[in-house]
Formats: sequence, structure tokens, C-alpha cells
Amino acid sequence: MRMLFRCFVGSEPEEAGSGDDRPAARKKTVRRMRSATARLRSLSPDDLSRTLASSGLHAFTLSELRSATRNFSSSHFIGEGGFGPVYKGFLDERLRPGELPPQHVAVKYLDADGPQGHREWLAEVVYLGMLSHPHLVKLIGYGCQDEQRMLVYEYMARGSLEHHLFKNLLSSLPWCTRLKIAVGAAKGLAFLHEAETPVIYRDFKASNILLDADYTAKLSDFGLAKEGPQGDDTHVTTRVMGTHGYAAPEYILTGHLTAKSDVYSFGVVLLELLTGRRSVDKRRRGREQNLVDWARPYLRHPERLHRVMDPSLDGQYSGKAAHKAAMVAYHCLHSVPKSRPTMRDVVDALEPLLAMCADVPAGPFVYTVPADEAAAGAATAARKKCLASAVHAESELPAGNQRYANSVAGRKSSSPKQSRDRGA
Repeated sequence: MRMLFRCFVGSEPEEAGSGDDRPAARKKTVRRMRSATARLRSLSPDDLSRTLASSGLHAFTLSELRSATRNFSSSHFIGEGGFGPVYKGFLDERLRPGELPPQHVAVKYLDADGPQGHREWLAEVVYLGMLSHPHLVKLIGYGCQDEQRMLVYEYMARGSLEHHLFKNLLSSLPWCTRLKIAVGAAKGLAFLHEAETPVIYRDFKASNILLDADYTAKLSDFGLAKEGPQGDDTHVTTRVMGTHGYAAPEYILTGHLTAKSDVYSFGVVLLELLTGRRSVDKRRRGREQNLVDWARPYLRHPERLHRVMDPSLDGQYSGKAAHKAAMVAYHCLHSVPKSRPTMRDVVDALEPLLAMCADVPAGPFVYTVPADEAAAGAATAARKKCLASAVHAESELPAGNQRYANSVAGRKSSSPKQSRDRGA
């Protein structure tokens, strides 16, 4: 990203001179970089194309993306978010011969009437055009023609974490897969916070975590991302944006944005992975509507943790790993921002838990009966059914005929005391 800033501010001032001059020089550099960021947001499409020429992004025409998505066909529709609808497309070898390999892509089309606009579209292009990491979704290119704004990403075969946690009724994410997703997402956030120009994601939530075919987590949707505080600044003051239930309380109250705001949001998502519940669910009663309020008191106590763990896991998780992950969530959700860990601390705490997947208890034992045993078992069951029918008939016969019924069942009559003993 620094290379992008240099397109507008030129080379940075040298830190020559006395020690007293250096802090002033650093402050001046920060001011100039932020001024450059403001200019980036007001770039024309042509200027943007020239600026990003060295980033490896491709500038697609509207006709090319129409061709890739079959004119944005409803059969290619795969979802919709704050930016607009998303379509699955395919870039074949004829589209950009020698430039792009044939591949499936996801094409976001900006909804002109939606909550996001050119500013958020540009932020996405700038950040993902300059940043590359295994846990950030790869931006292949963009489209900008008249009023149309489009973004072209690598296709993520498994969709969003939100879908798997809350919308997939046919299966549940296994414990080790949940841990893998949590670690991957944490690494993505840590990379952003530790970048040369720190980035605050600001909209970390389950729907913005996409999964590839191997369930590798990648962060998407950088429309609300902001440059983090630099120099002597402790925070960035900005309009409160994000999603209810995930935003840090101090950010909601003051508009002060820091990297610890992202840490809180991560804690909410980690809690969703543990419990299988949404951050906010109005269908529940009382305190249970807010996941943090309901679950956080249980996280410190291993003996009580099972009360909030996702029932769909059916107990198939490592108790020790679950407790350690719960403690990470507990600290991330601390009401005092300074008491929360950094995302690097979170990665260091969660990654070793992947090695505990061997401790996950085995599922229920299922014995498959061989064919000959199955036949014998069927015969035994039929015989028992016949005897049960005889006993049932016995209870309905007159007293004089019960002796005959006993002989059919193959037993002698029993005294009342003996009957009670057998039933005890």
C-alpha cells in the first residue's frame, strides 16, 4: 500500500537530523499519507486504472462480465450483501488470452439503491489491490463503466461461514473445522493490523468470512475498512458503521475506532462458532437474545461450558480445547479495550488447539450385523413376537382358558409374587 501512497506524496522525507526533528517528521509523513488516502477516494476511474496498473488487477468491461455471468443470469446468482448481488461466473481462455487462466469467479454488482456506493467500492479495490495474504479473498479485477461498479473475486466454493452455522440444516460443521476457520480468520485480521499501514477491518462478521473447498477462511468485503491510527494517535474517530451485535461497545458509544474494535468482533464470531447461535436473535427470550450477554458468564468455568456449546456438535469436541478457545473469546469480549489481546496473541493461543483434534471423542459405535447373523436375529425376533402375542392373548382369555394359553407360551403359570419379582 505504501507504493500506492507514493503515487501521490512522492518519496518520504529522510529521518536525517537531530532526534528532536524525527517525531515532527513522522507526524508530517502521517498527515501526508492520510491526505493521499483522501485523494484516493476521489479518483476518477481512468486515474484509478493508471494508479493500479502495477497491482496486477484487471479492469474488466461490462460486456466481458456479462459474458462471464451469462448476462447476470438468475441461475448464476449466489447471494447478496450490503454491496449488492453476487453472481458466479467463468472466465474462459477467450476472454483475456495469455493474461488470465480459465477460472470460476464471483462477481459483485453494486446496487445503486443499496447502503454502499462508490466510496466503499473504491475502498475494496484499493485495499485488496494492494494487500495479499492467504486469508484474504483474492481480488482479480474490477469493472467501472458509467454508473456501474463491479468487483471480480476468486470463487469460494463453500460460501460463507454464516451459511454453514445458521442456514445449513442438513449438516453441522465439525469441531476441528470450526477451529481451522477461527485460526484462519484470526490470521487474516492479524495481517491487517500488522501491515505497514495498519488497516482496521471494521465489519468482521460470519457473513464476511468465506470458505474455499478445503474450508480455508478468507476475509472479504473491505468496503468499511479504515486506516488505523498512526504516530501518537490512539484511535481513529469515524462515523459508526458495521453490523449490530458485532461492533465493539466503545466504538458504538464514542466513534473511536482501534484495532481492539476488530478484536471484540472476532470474539463475537468465535462465540458463534462455539455455540452455534447468532450474535443477536430476537426469536429467543430475554437475555438470550444477545449472545455475548448470555454466554460470556459461562466461558470461564469449564464445568459450566457445556451449557452453551453448540448441541449439534453432539459432544464431539475436545473439552480442553473448547475451554481454551472459550477463554480466548472471554478476553476478546472484555469491556475495556486495553484489556483485550492483540490478534497476534489470539493466533498464538488458538493455533496450538488444532493439534488437540486427536482428543475429540469418537462418535457412537455402530455395529453392522453380518448377513447370517441378521437372518438368525430375524428368526429370533419373529419367535419373540409370537410369544408376545400369546402372552397378550392370555390376558384377554377367561380364567379357565389361561392354563391352555400358558402351555402355548411354553411356561407354567406363575404366582402373583413371582410376576412382581420378574417385573422389578
